[in-house]
Amino acid sequence: MKSANRVFKNTMFLYMRMSITVFSSLYATRLILNALGASDFGIFNLISGLITMLIFLNASMTQASQRFMSYAQGKGDSREQVGIFSVSVILHLLIAILSAILLEGVEPLLFSHVLKIDPDRVDAAKTIYQFMIVSSFFVIISVPYDAVINAHENMLFVAVLGVLESFLKLGIALFITQSDSDRLVIYGSLMALLSMIIMIIKAIYSHNKYKEVQTNVRKNFDRLIFDKMLRFVGYTLLSSSVSLISGYGIGIVLNIFFGTIVNAAQGIVAQVSGQLGVFANTMMKALNPLITKSEGAGNRKMMLDASFIGIKISFFLLAFFYVPVILEMPIIFKYWLVNIPQYTIVFCTLLLVRNLIEQLYVTLATAIISVGNIKNFQIYTSILNIVPLPVSYILFNYGYPPYFLYIVFLLYSFCRGVIFILFAKKECDMSIRSYFKQVVMKSIIPFVFIFLIATIPHIFMNEGIYRLLTVIIVNTFAFLLIVWLFGLTELEKQFIKQIINKIRTKVHL
Repeated sequence: MKSANRVFKNTMFLYMRMSITVFSSLYATRLILNALGASDFGIFNLISGLITMLIFLNASMTQASQRFMSYAQGKGDSREQVGIFSVSVILHLLIAILSAILLEGVEPLLFSHVLKIDPDRVDAAKTIYQFMIVSSFFVIISVPYDAVINAHENMLFVAVLGVLESFLKLGIALFITQSDSDRLVIYGSLMALLSMIIMIIKAIYSHNKYKEVQTNVRKNFDRLIFDKMLRFVGYTLLSSSVSLISGYGIGIVLNIFFGTIVNAAQGIVAQVSGQLGVFANTMMKALNPLITKSEGAGNRKMMLDASFIGIKISFFLLAFFYVPVILEMPIIFKYWLVNIPQYTIVFCTLLLVRNLIEQLYVTLATAIISVGNIKNFQIYTSILNIVPLPVSYILFNYGYPPYFLYIVFLLYSFCRGVIFILFAKKECDMSIRSYFKQVVMKSIIPFVFIFLIATIPHIFMNEGIYRLLTVIIVNTFAFLLIVWLFGLTELEKQFIKQIINKIRTKVHL
C-alpha cells in the first residue's frame, strides 16, 4: 500500500504539471506555425527532428541508467549508487562528444546531397543545425541527472521543472511573433539556450539534493560497474540509435519526395501525439521506478502486477482522449491551427491508432530491462527498428502517397509487440495467456464499445462545436461506465476506491 500511495502522489504531481504544459505547448505550436509559416516550420521540424529523436534516445538511456540506480535502491546499497552515478556521467559525456563529432561530420552530406530545402533558406537551416547540435549535447549529458531524479521518484521537482520549461517555450513563441529578425534562426538559438538552462538546473538541484551525486567523479569511479553498465548501456544505445536513425531518416525521406510542407504536417502530428501521450507517459514515469525496485528487491510477482496495471491504465488514459480527437479531428484542428498543412489529419489519425497499439505492451520493456538480460532483446528490436525506413523509401519511390508511412508504422508496431511479449515470457516468466486475458482483452473490448457509443452523435449531428461537445460528454460517461464494469478487476477497483477516499480526505469532502 505504501508503494501504491507513492505512485499515486507522484502521479498527482505530474498531472498538475500536465494540466498546464499541454495547453501551453499546443498554443505555442500555433504561435510558432503562424510566425514562421508552413515552409519554415517544416524546415525547423526537419532539422529539429534530430533533437526529437535524441530526446527519445535520452529517454531510453535514462531508463537504462535508472535501472541500475533503482535496482541498487531496491537492494539498499548506497555505496553502489555513488559508483553508478559517477560511471553514468562519464559514459554520457563520451556519448555526447561522439554524437557532436558525428553530427558535424555528416552536415556537408546532408545539406549538399540529401535535404530538399529552398536555396534561399539553406543558410538559415545550416545555422539551425548547429544550434541543434548544441541542444543534443546538453540533452545527452543531462541523462545521469534525469536518471537519479526518476530513481528517487522526485516527481514534484519533475513537475515544477516541466511547468517552468513550458512557460519558457511559450515565452519564446510570443517573442518570435514580435521579432523582426530571421524568426527561424532566432527560434533555433533560443531553443538551444533553453536546453542548456534546463540541464544546468537539473545538475545544481541534484548535486544539492542527493548524496550519490558527487562532484569527484574520478574518485568514485568503479571499473566493475563501468564494465557492467557499458555492456548494458551499449545494447540500449544500439537499439535506441537504430531507432533514432530510422525515425530521423523518415523525416528526410518525406522531405526528399514531398518537400518541407509535409515535414510541417509531420511536426504538428508529433506535437499532438506527444501532448496527448503525456497523460499516459505521466503514469509510466511514476510507475517505472516501482517496477524496477520490485525486481531489485526480488519480488517478481509485484513487478509483473505493476507492469500489467501500468499497461491498462496508460491505455485507458490514451483512449479517453483519443476517441473524441479521432472522431472530431477536423473541427479541432480548424479551431487550433486555422491554417492546416496538407496530410495533417490523416497523419494524425494513423499515428494515434499506432500509439494505442503500442500502449498495449508499453511497460513490458521496463520489465525486461529490470531483469537485466537485454542482449538478444535489444538486437532483435534494433533489427526491427530499421525496417520502416527502407520500406517507406521503396513505397514512395513507386508513387505511394505520404500517409503510407504511418501504415508501415502500424504494421511495425504489431511486430514490435510480438517481440516484447515473447521476451517478457522468456526473461520475466510472464504468462502470455494471463497477459491477453488480464490486459489485452480487458483493454480492447471496452475501447471498442466506448468508440461505438461516441460515434452515435458524430453520425447523427452536423459538424460543429456542439457536436464536438456532445461527443466529449458521451465519451466521458461511456468511458467511466464501461471501463468500471468491464475493464477493471476487483483488485483494481479496490485500489481506485482507496485513491478516491484518499482524495476526499485530503479535500475534506
